Amino acid sequence: MFKNTSTKGQKLAQGVLDELVKAVGKEYVRTNVEELVCYSYDATSTRQRAMPDVVIKASTTEEVSAVVKVADKNNIPVYPCGARSGLSGGSIPLYGGIVLDTTRMNRILEVNTQDLMATVEPGVVTKRFQDEVAKYKLFYPPDPGSAEFSTLGGNIAECSGGMAGIKYGVTRDYVLSLEVVLPSGSVINTGRKTWRTVAGYDLTRLFVGSEGTLGVVTKITVKLIPLPATVETVLAYFKYPGDAVDAADGIILEHGVIPKTLEFVDSICIDTVRGYGGVDIPAEAKALLLVDVDGDHKIVRRDRLRVEDACKKYKAFHIIVAEDEVNRTALWQVRRVISPALFKVAGKKLNEDVCVPRSKIKEVTEAVYALAKEYSIATACFGHIGDGNVHINFLYGEGDEQQAKVDEMLDRTLEKIIALGGTITGEHGIGTAKAKYLPWEIPPLELELMKSIKRLIDPKNIMNPGKIFVS
Repeated sequence: MFKNTSTKGQKLAQGVLDELVKAVGKEYVRTNVEELVCYSYDATSTRQRAMPDVVIKASTTEEVSAVVKVADKNNIPVYPCGARSGLSGGSIPLYGGIVLDTTRMNRILEVNTQDLMATVEPGVVTKRFQDEVAKYKLFYPPDPGSAEFSTLGGNIAECSGGMAGIKYGVTRDYVLSLEVVLPSGSVINTGRKTWRTVAGYDLTRLFVGSEGTLGVVTKITVKLIPLPATVETVLAYFKYPGDAVDAADGIILEHGVIPKTLEFVDSICIDTVRGYGGVDIPAEAKALLLVDVDGDHKIVRRDRLRVEDACKKYKAFHIIVAEDEVNRTALWQVRRVISPALFKVAGKKLNEDVCVPRSKIKEVTEAVYALAKEYSIATACFGHIGDGNVHINFLYGEGDEQQAKVDEMLDRTLEKIIALGGTITGEHGIGTAKAKYLPWEIPPLELELMKSIKRLIDPKNIMNPGKIFVS
């Protein structure tokens, strides 16, 4: 069994609170109910809640280490968090204890243009960092949909992907080294400030995507690449979702273009954002592709024309090209508001981030739409079709009957995904929301190996307990 040995729901003794105040200062030790409530949930659609006993707002590695040492000594659970924008319940303090908020650690410590790297603290907001390095004509490609408010520490915890994954990869592909406070309070440094190292086990990648269950990241060094000279955007409308999927294949397989982004949006999503931002969406549009191509001016123009040709071949009936930043931004803003806009359809929404081999995308979307008809539950699909990461959204109302239907639909969907060689999560993580499904994907021996790593690094199970593993 994978046991939790931390305290559960016990109020912290005054002596413990005094130690925490000594570690970070009274102003940054919060126990008022109003603030504790704000840290009792994240952006998970199920809105699971659990109250912490205290919120600590640390500002340095030394403070984080001191807080974790107090937790280790007193066997108190610690829940690292950033913007709390996660979609898997990853930062919810299931067993009370300490929420360790790192958003005050928000400094960009270095941008090294010669070595093409930067070092930051975990509370730096992703978009702010991207904008800052762009001033040096450099580019940090990982671009989650929450980039406007999510933090790099949170991106590290979940190994966030995002729009540009098809061409540039995900967060793990850019992390060179980490400073991490272990559950004992000790501080380690993984990796090197070089683009390559094969010295020993790759501890950096172990911590990236570990969802805060192995330690608290306090410094991050990432690699950067030169900022592409230009970007152009193609928006193509289709009358049938299957045509849009075929066009996506045509762009890559027939026309040889690996775009920066290749996004699919179905009819339910389109209806929810119709008229937003002044973008005029044709009434007959039942699916769309939103495609960015970037690079040298001549290459971008060539690839953009190839994208248009592929879309026309597969029956796109209307194509818009945005060559300037103003028009590009308008189109992308429509894409970025889809997830919250889906609440127009129903009061509740379950957003799944499955990922399948690209050849299975059409089979998955058709299966999902068939389930929607069978259960009479509206189901919308959008996402990063270029690398097989599809966001399946079940849209439903209040009541046990509706919830039971969605639970069955989710089970059947994930069974299908796994049978096709896919994964139950492409970028949101396991957290609590998908913990019961992890053994469906990971075989017993591999799962036990993961648990043994957790036990080795966190023998008291105080670091974000209750996440990823159900037992």
